[in-house]
Amino acid sequence: MRTAFSVETVRAAERELMARVPEGALMQRAAAGLAVVCAEVLGKVYGSRVVLLVGSGDNGGDALYAGVRLARRGAGVCAVLLSPERVHAGGLAAFRGAGGRVVGIEGAEGVLRRADLVVDGIVGIGGKGGLRAPAAQLMGAVRESGAPVVAVDLPSGVDADSGEVAGEAVRADVTVTFGAYKPGLLIDPGREYAGVVRFVDIGLGHGGVPGGGDGSGEGAVEALQYADVASLLPMPTGESDKYRRGVVGIVAGSGRYPGAAVLCVAGALRGGAGAVRYVGHAADAVIARFPETLVSGGPPSKAGRVQAWVVGPGLGDDSERLEDVVGADVPVLIDADGLRLADEAAVRGRSAPTLLTPHAGEAAALLGVAREEVERGRLAAVRELAGRYRATVLLKGSTTLVAAEGGGGAVRVNPTGTPWLATAGSGDVLSGLAGALLAAGLGAADAGAVGAYLHGLAARHAADGAPVGAHDVAAAIPAAWRDVRGD
Repeated sequence: MRTAFSVETVRAAERELMARVPEGALMQRAAAGLAVVCAEVLGKVYGSRVVLLVGSGDNGGDALYAGVRLARRGAGVCAVLLSPERVHAGGLAAFRGAGGRVVGIEGAEGVLRRADLVVDGIVGIGGKGGLRAPAAQLMGAVRESGAPVVAVDLPSGVDADSGEVAGEAVRADVTVTFGAYKPGLLIDPGREYAGVVRFVDIGLGHGGVPGGGDGSGEGAVEALQYADVASLLPMPTGESDKYRRGVVGIVAGSGRYPGAAVLCVAGALRGGAGAVRYVGHAADAVIARFPETLVSGGPPSKAGRVQAWVVGPGLGDDSERLEDVVGADVPVLIDADGLRLADEAAVRGRSAPTLLTPHAGEAAALLGVAREEVERGRLAAVRELAGRYRATVLLKGSTTLVAAEGGGGAVRVNPTGTPWLATAGSGDVLSGLAGALLAAGLGAADAGAVGAYLHGLAARHAADGAPVGAHDVAAAIPAAWRDVRGD
């Protein structure tokens, strides 16, 4: 599990550790790791030209001490001081002593034009809002230089706790983060600005987990990795039958959108369901593609035994079947038209688990805000929805987030996927896949997180750098499953 911690938690862990180690030890550890990554990006250090963008405080100090190490290896290092009166005094003295050159903001553009590498040490993890002048005015020169950018701990201008970018911010090729991952490195738009994230352990705990050497501590955001997903995947045994493996009911599709039903059933079958029961207006299309589907023409409550329901993809205005499903006492996943039609009070009043799977536009409609507000603040939006509806919420998008019922605790962030996944019907496949995992017995948060992980990984397998259709993603789910399990 990759866990990211809030600024407050990281700061507290740093204070505790600094009380037990020599003064300046943490900064030297950070600078050493930063210098190693800078050297790797450069390839050849001797004779290279490195520009440090140095703000006030410890972030600037990290950059200066890393500059010392690069200068001692033969690099020509120049520091642009954006706040000369508040620069880290010890770092600046060491930098000058190592032969580093110092310029003010007025000389920045000249040195940036000749840079082989730019190091962003402008603002630390406590910064809020976009870059202020004069730092913001330098971003054009940084982009024009064409030099790779390495950010110190977090790209300046990105909110460490949420990934929000409110104004101008540094776009890094590599971000070297210290001690613990920060949520803003894992959640878009901040994740996009961070580039490749490299972790440097400075002693806060095992794997960068604040809270002690035993790895204790509660994170704000967590990302599953292969081993975590593999441990959650439902696997049949010799005594399994189709009912023990999980029967998922699908209420999806309409005369206008029969494909939504087909894709949702495809996701459920590829997701390991022992059987799929379909109720809806696209039965002919479903049977033609998947003859193993159990089709029912009546209300969902009369369709037969299921362990979970999926309702909504391509449903149109069939509110009667939706209400029937919402009233069931088994886990229910609500997507697409189901989100538009569902009664908030009915969802809040359910006793069995509920998983809502909106994209940003649907989430905005549910919250009564503009879509742009959701996309800027994805973490806040998913927590608010989970609290308002008393449901687990999977917020789809460039960064898919899963918040547990009520919105408390760590939010899961999905690390898999590809831009090619932005294609019609891919969400229908995800709904069927996550519904199958619900029917197999996974909790709503695990079903959402594992479903999103497999879905994104399947898209990578299917696309392989080229356009892909939703049906291709469904067909690649078994390959993703085998990949995760190492089979």
